[in-house]
Amino acid sequence: MQTVVLDTNALLMPFEIRINLDLALRDLLGDVRCVVPGPLIGELKRLDHKFARAALELARRYEIIQTAVAGDDAVIEAALMTGGYILTNDKDLRARARERKIPLIYLRSGSHLVIDSFR
Repeated sequence: MQTVVLDTNALLMPFEIRINLDLALRDLLGDVRCVVPGPLIGELKRLDHKFARAALELARRYEIIQTAVAGDDAVIEAALMTGGYILTNDKDLRARARERKIPLIYLRSGSHLVIDSFR
């Protein structure tokens, strides 16, 4: 079973563009284990976004992994700890993940998820 680490904008996707993350990830990878870095819970609580509360509720449905760092560093650390993919549309985070050879999943054409993998 593959692990997918969700970042903040991935948790907002279902509400911004009406995509079912669980189904979309299952279509790409089969059975998956979705995880959220612990510091992102606090980030979502402080986020001034109309879907922040809904994204927080979604995040709490997944496994929360504690990390020693926050923000994008927490997402990268969680991916390295689990050997998982990162699901994000954040260009800076995607660039950093590529440098570290961490496989990515991101939204293409505003409608579907694609894999950018180094495996």
